[in-house]
Amino acid sequence: MKKRFALALFIFAAVLGTLYATGKLEGLIDRFREKDPNRIRLYGNVEIRQVLLGFRVPGRIEAIHREEGERVASGDLLGILDPVPYRIKRSEARGAMLQAKAALDKLHRGFRAEEVREAEAQRDRVRASLNLAEKDYGRISNLFARKAVAKSDLDRAASQRSALKAELAAAENALALVREGYRREDIEAAEAAYETANARLAEAENALSDTELRSPAEGTILTRVSEPGTVVGAGQVVYALALERPIQVRTYIPEPQLGRVRVGMPARIVTDSSPDPIEGTLAFISPTAEFTPKQVQTEDLRTDLVYRARILVEDDRDGRLKNGMPVTVLMEAVSMESKEASEAAASR
Repeated sequence: MKKRFALALFIFAAVLGTLYATGKLEGLIDRFREKDPNRIRLYGNVEIRQVLLGFRVPGRIEAIHREEGERVASGDLLGILDPVPYRIKRSEARGAMLQAKAALDKLHRGFRAEEVREAEAQRDRVRASLNLAEKDYGRISNLFARKAVAKSDLDRAASQRSALKAELAAAENALALVREGYRREDIEAAEAAYETANARLAEAENALSDTELRSPAEGTILTRVSEPGTVVGAGQVVYALALERPIQVRTYIPEPQLGRVRVGMPARIVTDSSPDPIEGTLAFISPTAEFTPKQVQTEDLRTDLVYRARILVEDDRDGRLKNGMPVTVLMEAVSMESKEASEAAASR
């Protein structure tokens, strides 16, 4: 009898040792504690957010730098499109911008001093010709008064004098315009053209920078969709990236437990592959039931309602949590009095 008891005790100790070594002992202890009114046990799955990465411009892929499973940091270069077509467009845009800038600078500076002096000289030439025409008209008028010349000669002299007067007025107006500079409307039109050219240059430079695909955050490459030489469209998926942060657990809180939890309370996340819990925080509780029975429910049916919740993982440096992994969430329930007090303090 004693030998059988000793053998049973040895077997029991061996089982306990195996359970402890494999991390399942804590799970058994937790199952016995489930009846503890202060312990809340929930079940859920890990959700790791994913980003589908692609180039913002179309083109031919020149290089792909990352493989599936590689970790990347924010800003790491993942791939490159053939940049030659976009460099050509940038050069064209820069040339148009420089041309528009030169035209605007010309209008801002006004006419050159040489152009002003030329306009003054033209005015002086016309003025001298008008003085000579005035004298000729005076002489011909005297001769016509003495009937020494014909009426046609007098008319010819008067016509020449009038033409030179009009030419002098035009020369003086041209000189005034040269001294004043270009019209404000022309300058504003040139400024608008320069701004348009600048915008097109910025657009071309931005398109050229978009030929480089960079990681938006830290994460792990899940899938590599395209290869070098592939012609892709704008937004076509090239990589799928699993973000390192945030990692969260989607779970459901039964309606009877809803009054015993609050947003911000700590939670422990336990996986089947590791006995060590991972710390988390209850970050969200859905205001509505995920599955709603009939509009009129009995008390028994009301207990079947569940509310979606999200547990935010604070730290998973070891990378134990994988997308879709089933986990157990353990929380210590709060009393209604403490919950009401915390809500009142938050409202204040």
